[in-house]
Amino acid sequence: MNRFHSVVSGLLLGAAMMMAMPASAGPVNVTTADARTLSKELAGVGPAKAQAIVAWREKNGPFKTLEEIARVKGVGKKLVERNKGNLRLDGKAQAEEPAAKAGEG
Repeated sequence: MNRFHSVVSGLLLGAAMMMAMPASAGPVNVTTADARTLSKELAGVGPAKAQAIVAWREKNGPFKTLEEIARVKGVGKKLVERNKGNLRLDGKAQAEEPAAKAGEG
């Protein structure tokens, strides 16, 4: 009986530790993710920034580049760079920005 209690205690402790660890669903598709997902999965993005990302996307359409995400008020280039490995556009990794088109400013 004592061994049974030890096994059960160990299982419960393991389950509690897993629940305490932050869950990561993996890369976030910023063209489709809701504010809750954005704030949960992206470093430095809380509810207000997440809502700003969604609002920008609703007003301007889906993000085409990571540069566009940096245009959201309160986000910026540093935050995008910090999350680069966890950002997706249309399900594809966007680790590198395409070269800026001539005439864009």
